[in-house]
Amino acid sequence: MTLILSNEDIERILTMEDLVPVLEEAYVELAEGRGGNRVRSDIVTPTTFREDGLYALKSMDGVIPKFGVGAVRINSDILTFPRTDGQMRRVKAPAAPGERYVGLVLLFSTHNGEPLMICPDGVMQRMRVGGTNAVAARHMARQDAHVAAILGSGWQAGAQLLGLEAVRPLDDIRVYSPRKASREVFAQEMSAALGKTVRPCATAAEACAGADLVACATNATGPVFFREHVAAGMHVGGIRPGASEIDRAAWPDIDLFALLDHDDNAQIVHTHGVRLGEEQDGGMYGMPHDEFHAAMATLPEIVTGRREGRRSDGQVTCFLNNLGMGYQFAATGYLVHRKAKAAGLGHELPTDWFTETVHP
Repeated sequence: MTLILSNEDIERILTMEDLVPVLEEAYVELAEGRGGNRVRSDIVTPTTFREDGLYALKSMDGVIPKFGVGAVRINSDILTFPRTDGQMRRVKAPAAPGERYVGLVLLFSTHNGEPLMICPDGVMQRMRVGGTNAVAARHMARQDAHVAAILGSGWQAGAQLLGLEAVRPLDDIRVYSPRKASREVFAQEMSAALGKTVRPCATAAEACAGADLVACATNATGPVFFREHVAAGMHVGGIRPGASEIDRAAWPDIDLFALLDHDDNAQIVHTHGVRLGEEQDGGMYGMPHDEFHAAMATLPEIVTGRREGRRSDGQVTCFLNNLGMGYQFAATGYLVHRKAKAAGLGHELPTDWFTETVHP
């Protein structure tokens, strides 16, 4: 039987406390050459849905033999790039019937190839990003880090805070977002979720002052963390492709960088001359593959000890979660499938519906 889950099912069972060690184990497998990831691929075309939008078909996949699974994540998106608060932002439009988004995860068995699970990607995608940055903070932040600043107040920002809370005992949490109402709602909701006070700040500088951990989690295509925010002993995390959240002027003051992976520029196919917002005005959706990029450690290398992490409490460290991996969905899907089966969640459909007798 093939398990069908909803985002609501996944939200009930997927916790950072469970996910972080699974992701960490998966990154060990990747570093040791026992796991496989294929770089994300996007096809970008015009759309008839709205004049200022474009259509993007995105896929990424990975296999973790130790967990017995492979996964494919697929998104069918209508993308827009409005400018708000002086920043271009990447905004997905809920264009499917019922004003919904389209993202799926397909989980397969490496034992016999069967489809194990089909589910939407929303909750899993948020948690695998927050969980990955949490793994980085575990290995790169000071052991006594306890003050966190969250730059952003959206869907991803909440997962960043949950991840940091899972790896460090936070007792001073701040949030900054340009819109007062957004940061106040975030602070209220996350205070209730954590049972701790989350304090909204009027500026990014106020949020970052004295922070041990800074999580950048916005949909802005430009920087939100600047040189004046850097302080000795700080750990900074970003989640945008191209490391666009960390202003380049701040980079010389950062002692140690780590990437998720060096193969971090999505393969993008364009038609009709359309370009992603990040690619306009000569920009790129990714990072230049120069000597500096090649010299950076990757998170799997740091987790396995192949590359050195933080060497002193005074170092400034930065993790660039520079491009999502289908591999992360294999790890997260493995955990979700196992926990959902144990909890009796979801609906089971005949696997015969998704397999065939005709040789493919």
